[in-house]
Amino acid sequence: MKLLVTGGCGFIGSNFVRFLLRERPRWRIRVLDLLTYSGNLENLADLVEQGRFDFVRGDISNPPTALTAAEGVDAIINFAAESHVDRSILDAAPFIRTNILGTQVLLDAARELGVRRFVQISTDEVYGSIDPGERFTESTPLAPNSPYSASKAAADLLVRAYVRTHGLPALVLRCSNAYGPYQFIEKLNPLMIVHAFEGKPLPIYGDGLQVRDWLHVEDVCVAVLDVLERGRAGEVYNVGGGNELPNLEVVRRLLRLTGAPESLIRFVPDRPGHDRRYAMDHSKITAELGWRPERDLHEGLRETVEWYRENPGWVESLRTGRYAEYYEKQYTARLTAASDDLLE
Repeated sequence: MKLLVTGGCGFIGSNFVRFLLRERPRWRIRVLDLLTYSGNLENLADLVEQGRFDFVRGDISNPPTALTAAEGVDAIINFAAESHVDRSILDAAPFIRTNILGTQVLLDAARELGVRRFVQISTDEVYGSIDPGERFTESTPLAPNSPYSASKAAADLLVRAYVRTHGLPALVLRCSNAYGPYQFIEKLNPLMIVHAFEGKPLPIYGDGLQVRDWLHVEDVCVAVLDVLERGRAGEVYNVGGGNELPNLEVVRRLLRLTGAPESLIRFVPDRPGHDRRYAMDHSKITAELGWRPERDLHEGLRETVEWYRENPGWVESLRTGRYAEYYEKQYTARLTAASDDLLE
């Protein structure tokens, strides 16, 4: 099989490329990535040197680029997305362009070229927030609460429309909060880990009791391959880790693993529209395809901490002027306010 993996230099995309080259070494892979702030060719540097895949730098929302990249492939897996809620609050425009227009352009390319499989990678955030004791199923109504999740919900609906209208053999995989190596340092886990190593304040939104369902990126990769090979076209599949924990508890676990003190924690003003709880029911994909999460959360977090400990050069390579500017805008004022509260 020959695959086009869009966003293959991002967090989940690069982990999937590595996973696929290990599990399906005879397959041919083409990666399409614009290499924005979170798309990092260093994530696949060793594989580039070995010539293990073809790389195309380009924008999925550009029709000629998408059409050329998809030429001759059997399947497209669309990981490409603007994915950070905080950034979508600051400026929704890139999310509309990449997540909605980009998906439409890829769907048109797949339809024109007769691609035999299209897998859209989505998120539990399209469902909004859910009450304690309940879990999202594939039939839960979409109720996105941020520009990011709204753009992903729109993309999911486009996939559905292309299946129903054009008979495109496409499906959607909705994932809970992934963690693991190569995750961009502005996300919760790597931000907390890196700051703990450096003895810097750990900014936590609100009371830190927002519940997330944590899933190791390797389990996500297995699910993607399962739905690619055996999932039913036109279907949506949820995947979750069954690890529903408040953000504060996850941070405390990371602090214990890094050996840093809890005194580094700083509660900062919450972000607008912050969903309170996510929890995924993955019984459908388990019943149909036999997928279930395999990675233990404690061991997965320990391995993740060790990966960041052993790759300080990778972390530093991401601390460009753009990231520093973003961090200043997003957290510095909040941390200053938190410090002032401590002094009162």
